[in-house]
Amino acid sequence: MTGEQAVALATAYFDSGEFRRILARRIALATESQRHDDDAGILLYLEQEIMPPLRALGFELQLFDNPEAVNRPFLIAVRIEDPSLPTLLSYGHGDVVFGDDENWRAGLSPWELSEEGDRWYGRGSADNKGQHSINLAALEQVFHARGGKLGFNCKLIFEMGEEISSPGLAAICQQQRELLQADLFIASDGPRLNATQPTLFLGSRGCINFRLSIHARDNAYHSGNWGGLLSNPGTQLANAIASLVNQHGQLQVAALKPAPLDDNLRAILRDLSVGSQAGDPAIDENWGEAGLTPSERLYGWNTLEVLAYQTGNPARPMNAIPGSATAVCQLRFVVGTDWQNLVNHVQQHLQLHGFGNVEVEWLQGSPATRLNPQDPLVPWVLEILQQTSGKKPALLPNLGGSLPNDVFADTLGLPTLWIPHSYPACGQHGVNEHMLKSIAREGLQIMTRLFWELGENGSTILAQRRAGESS
Repeated sequence: MTGEQAVALATAYFDSGEFRRILARRIALATESQRHDDDAGILLYLEQEIMPPLRALGFELQLFDNPEAVNRPFLIAVRIEDPSLPTLLSYGHGDVVFGDDENWRAGLSPWELSEEGDRWYGRGSADNKGQHSINLAALEQVFHARGGKLGFNCKLIFEMGEEISSPGLAAICQQQRELLQADLFIASDGPRLNATQPTLFLGSRGCINFRLSIHARDNAYHSGNWGGLLSNPGTQLANAIASLVNQHGQLQVAALKPAPLDDNLRAILRDLSVGSQAGDPAIDENWGEAGLTPSERLYGWNTLEVLAYQTGNPARPMNAIPGSATAVCQLRFVVGTDWQNLVNHVQQHLQLHGFGNVEVEWLQGSPATRLNPQDPLVPWVLEILQQTSGKKPALLPNLGGSLPNDVFADTLGLPTLWIPHSYPACGQHGVNEHMLKSIAREGLQIMTRLFWELGENGSTILAQRRAGESS
């Protein structure tokens, strides 16, 4: 058996309709982690959809209660063929965001896989049931092609709370460090650069949500009687935000800016084209950091966004000066940013600009991660992507969005490689979420070939990596 033959078997499996049937069954389980009034599907997904196929592949399975979130368990699966072989750790999440049933297009349901042309509609089809189903199917194809072996050791961790910011994931990985010990990490989440280009990304931007508030007084006062005499928190907060990010969307807090892009990073990002695909919004060319290309702004720089803003009662405005104003903002940032001191940096900046009355509150945050693009694993994976698909793959130093990658990169100390099987216009977190059938098919081919080659050459490429680290 060769790698090409293994891919051919995987392709035949996909074309038989079996993958679609399994995905439809998984989508039918409502696993909304943001809801707490119907948890039945959460555990059922692991017990009914994930554990049986892994047990058939010889994995030892353990369910763990979540130390930080009730009814959001973890599954860890381990298959050790030979301790001398490379050990892969992979990941998936079976939870989804709210179904939002009533707002899907007529004829579509979040809990029923519907096919229209190249699109498979259903909640979780892109995020993340479809993606981890591809990887599980690829493991199965390699297992059968090798006559009941993978050719490497494999461990998987599944969570059911990613859409509520992965509570307990860091704790469980810290507690089970020995059980999760591996040589490399490969998983799938997030979108490709575009629908047609296989993509490898090496980490993710970090993310912090924080609240800005001004509380001037306990009541609103008539604007005709007190206008020009009482400060307006809404006006003040708008100006305070404008001191943080200007009218062109450019971050103004020097302490929260990243280091200038180096030549290696610019070379990676130079050939990437962001947007311009069907379904993508038009990019505002004059928005964002000056002097950077769209790809450099998205993958190599920090951005500050206003997510929500409220003063008074927008639904029923009155002729009154509001007593308070509040906004929720977000910083997306790359490695090297002093993100843990964000509150101090923002407070100092606001005081310097005359807004000492603004309260700054940290809401939640996660760090940025990025595997060194010069790591030997990177060209190895890129070559497999290109050989399998016949297309030049895109290399992203990090995803523009955020993932719990720090748990794998920092807590477990693994080189992290992400190969997404979705695309930017998939409707992720919105209505009419879908996976492209063409990407799913190509993704299965890619992952089958990648897992095959890990069994063939994994020991060699990891030895080269260790030699590079020691030199």
